[in-house]
Amino acid sequence: MKYRRILLKLSGESLMGQQHYGIAPEMLEQYARDIKEAVDQHVEVAIVIGGGNIFRGLGGTAQGMDRVQGDYMGMLATLINSLALQAALEKEGLRTELLGGLNIEPICKAMSRRRAIEALRDGRVVIIGGGSGNPFFTTDTASALRAVEIQADAILKGTRVDGIYTADPEKDPTAVKYEHLTFHEAMDKKLKVMDLTAFALCEENKLPIYVFDMNRKGNLLKVVQGENIGTEVNV
Repeated sequence: MKYRRILLKLSGESLMGQQHYGIAPEMLEQYARDIKEAVDQHVEVAIVIGGGNIFRGLGGTAQGMDRVQGDYMGMLATLINSLALQAALEKEGLRTELLGGLNIEPICKAMSRRRAIEALRDGRVVIIGGGSGNPFFTTDTASALRAVEIQADAILKGTRVDGIYTADPEKDPTAVKYEHLTFHEAMDKKLKVMDLTAFALCEENKLPIYVFDMNRKGNLLKVVQGENIGTEVNV
């Protein structure tokens, strides 16, 4: 097994499926089953999920909303998605622990490194909602922060594209996929792997990022087993 403890980063938009808004039950079910496959192989899984399917702070700012208020609304959206994913995971028979950058009793306890690691060692899937708990930071940055805190082997960024390309493969059919990049190469080529704050945190802590297609059934297990189906960014 290549990875024994992972931070799985999921986008809120991925939960929409074929919808234009909200949460598609079939996507929750597929993700829960794929995560269960990894957990059944004794992989410790922590998850951070975005909230763009419900509300995006920058979108609110573009409409004249105060940035701080908009960001807090976005954090609450991530908690809604986290609750939905928690329910789907428990339906598959998994034990979970929902922690938050925002402490909202009785929904979730405050995120702490000790609490998260204890839950992971106990075999629970740890879902961390509420971003970093601070405005002006994305869920990408929250993912990097949480991954460093729990001493994850890597951030696995599940997207709807099977890796990092020279251009957007959904718009440019000539785009070429990278199998491996260094942090410096990704920065020099201005590839949008994660936002700069998250990227810098990963580079500083020598934390690999692996980008893969989460929407293809079974891919998560393939990644943790070491199959090369995406793009790795490393030192």
